[in-house]
Amino acid sequence: AQNPAKERDNCKLMIVDRKTGDIQHKKFSDIEDLFNKGDVLVLNNTQVFPARLYATKDKSDAEVEVFLLRELENDLWEAMVRPARKVRIGNKLIFNKNISCDVIDNTVSGGRVLRFEYNVDSLYPFIDKYGLSPLPPYIKRETTPKDKQDYQTIYATERGSVAAPTAGLHFTKKLINKIEKKGVKIVYITLHIGLGTFRSILVEDLTRHHMDSEYYDIPIETADTINNAKEKKKKIWTVGTSTNRALETVVVSGFQITAKRGWTDKFIYPPYKFKMCDRLITNFHQPKSTLMMLVSAFSSKDIVLNTYQEAIKKKYRFYSYGDAMLLL
Repeated sequence: AQNPAKERDNCKLMIVDRKTGDIQHKKFSDIEDLFNKGDVLVLNNTQVFPARLYATKDKSDAEVEVFLLRELENDLWEAMVRPARKVRIGNKLIFNKNISCDVIDNTVSGGRVLRFEYNVDSLYPFIDKYGLSPLPPYIKRETTPKDKQDYQTIYATERGSVAAPTAGLHFTKKLINKIEKKGVKIVYITLHIGLGTFRSILVEDLTRHHMDSEYYDIPIETADTINNAKEKKKKIWTVGTSTNRALETVVVSGFQITAKRGWTDKFIYPPYKFKMCDRLITNFHQPKSTLMMLVSAFSSKDIVLNTYQEAIKKKYRFYSYGDAMLLL
């Protein structure tokens, strides 16, 4: 899918029994019928920021793409640059007459560490105004201003991601209200998604694949709500693989979680026993991706591959702006 659906909750929804592989085809808005009173819906409220900027190198006219990944500390950022071979330590990148940065180090992943200098109160208004939405590499079209809204969940509040938690893109305020009226508790976690989500697994031995560390925050209210629901045998619905990884990171004493914040590099792949998730809402992912590994662990490799064949046959749209799957 190169563009989002015209109406977020009008996309296709494939409902899959993760034990038997039985498949139903619905619209995403039909998902409200499957919730029961007391269930918990967990959403990742991370907010994508417009991370892609353009600068000129030193006093030349050479254009450099600067893809901001995360702020390390005040005015110090980790970024990817392109063309990377022409951006070296000691170079100055100029964005406008008020904002520039010095390249002060290289990172192990091929990026750069940048120290910003500016004559304004904050860098963020400039990023928000002139930055472009960091669309995934498989979207082969020009980024438009509309992507800043489209590539963002309607409940995004915590700035920090360079990739959207795409399973959440299908929700509308109206649909969330309907789900809530059924007596479903809606809670939030934060996991800031990095570029590593698009990195393919290149090793045969999965224990040798290293995930990028990503910041997460599980509030007390979220942990208490989930733990209470678990005690009452209610279903926990997680929206997206990012939400799932965050919850599995903070599991304690069997089937309880604790409120916590920090960095996680948890990699979930088969076989794996999920402690928190009973229902998983997800999109259709790239082959050889860590996201595909997690979904396969939640069901099974054979069932997941079969669902993808069915999705191709039924002309489902794949990836970030694509259709959705619910694994029961």
